[in-house]
Amino acid sequence: MKKITTLLMILLLVSSCKLIDEKEDVDEKAKVTAAVKDSTMVNDKDENGCLASAGYVWSKVNKECVKGFSGIQLNPTDKPENEDETLSAYVLFNEDASQAEVFLPKDTTSIVLTREAEGKPWVLKDWQLVPWKGYVLKKGTVNMFAGDGEIGKKEIETDTEQ
Repeated sequence: MKKITTLLMILLLVSSCKLIDEKEDVDEKAKVTAAVKDSTMVNDKDENGCLASAGYVWSKVNKECVKGFSGIQLNPTDKPENEDETLSAYVLFNEDASQAEVFLPKDTTSIVLTREAEGKPWVLKDWQLVPWKGYVLKKGTVNMFAGDGEIGKKEIETDTEQ
């Protein structure tokens, strides 16, 4: 009888330890998942609330989060032969086309060019966006980027989750 009682006590002790370990594993996984979710929610948006990981940036001229690469694509006019990648600039216009916002490659901010009248270039300091066979972006007298003027669909960030 002592052997059976001892065996039952050992089985009870082992099974109760296993239940405690499983509960701790579940609690730990829940904490890790919650921490990852919280850090993703906090770090995924920029200072204007744009979802940066989805390609959204703040448009100064449109005052909203937009996908900058959905504007007019301007490709480099002089790409060095040793570069494998093509880094394009993108242009978005405000509603009346009096301002052009240029998103340059490898730059975290955009520049806003303004034009005085229709048919004139958009200008900011030594930058010019000239409407010629599409658009040409110049810095000083050097053509930096050019594109055919095809406008991509402007995507605007919404509050609805997809």
